Amino acid sequence: MLLKRTFDYCVSAFLLIVLAPLFAIIAIAIKLDSEGPVFFVQERLGKDGKVFRLYKFRTMIHGSEKSGSGLHTYADDPRITRVGKILRRTSLDELPQLINVLKGEMSIIGPRPPVPYHPKPYECYTEEERLRFSVLPGITGYAQVMGRNELTWDERIALDVEYVRNFSIWLDAKILLMTIATILSGTGLY
Repeated sequence: MLLKRTFDYCVSAFLLIVLAPLFAIIAIAIKLDSEGPVFFVQERLGKDGKVFRLYKFRTMIHGSEKSGSGLHTYADDPRITRVGKILRRTSLDELPQLINVLKGEMSIIGPRPPVPYHPKPYECYTEEERLRFSVLPGITGYAQVMGRNELTWDERIALDVEYVRNFSIWLDAKILLMTIATILSGTGLY
């Protein structure tokens, strides 16, 4: 795991430097497209159930989690901005999570971090399900490449547990390649 952490730290630092111009372009596009902050910051459950603040580029109107269907989004959700549609389709909205990786709160690959109360509070996960919290959460993960938004929460959690039980550098490499294919194909995105 030390090798994985070192790799994640180096890759995130490198990408944050290299992608700085892209971050600036995205930030300007977001500000020109709609009112509100550039970043969407939300509390998420991390390793061992510890709550941390996750960063994303904002893709919806400001305050959208308190309107419409709340946390749930769907295809053609009117709360998604024009720039947000592009960011979501290309997964560019996830790039600020490289900051979370650099801070040691996340990994490049691992189970996606849920919000503290959805699909359920940390204390309501079974002992088996809590295995997903024994590793750092990831920007991408096994559940994302196996179906993403098309999966139920129970299916996502089961895949996350399977990932933790079968962790290897080779599995991470496979997930990374599958992530690239998923983004290029647009499977499970909206």
